[in-house]
Amino acid sequence: MKSSDNTFSVEKAEESSGFLLWQVTSLWHREIKKALEKYGITHSQYVLLASIHWLTLSGQEVTQVLLSNHTKIDPMTTSTVLRTLQQKSLIQRQENKRDTRAKTVELTEEGKILIKQAIPTVEKFDLDFFSLLGGRIKELNENFLILLGLR
Repeated sequence: MKSSDNTFSVEKAEESSGFLLWQVTSLWHREIKKALEKYGITHSQYVLLASIHWLTLSGQEVTQVLLSNHTKIDPMTTSTVLRTLQQKSLIQRQENKRDTRAKTVELTEEGKILIKQAIPTVEKFDLDFFSLLGGRIKELNENFLILLGLR
């Protein structure tokens, strides 16, 4: 950038990590949205359904709070999306037996069927999308974990 206004700390947009992350995320999100259209669910709905399935398979009692923490989707949005999934008969919510303030979340049979079909589609999409990185996918994931404060 050739300007006397030195507002930015970088000379080229390609040097801004945040801007690059925004662009990659936008591209990835736009394409994953297309991949999920045939299932009639949004990406947020997919993430919550897949997380319910994942957490259930790992033997955890799934609550809205656990889902929000696991997915990093804020609690209000989690609740709103779960309400929509309940209206679509893909999940059921009920009061937690130990904590009446908490809601336990389970997939319905219809929800299990749908998510078991959608997961391979998303996994194949991710594999294709990130294949441009070759053998550097593990390094990318490690860097994501660092940014999430999990390493």
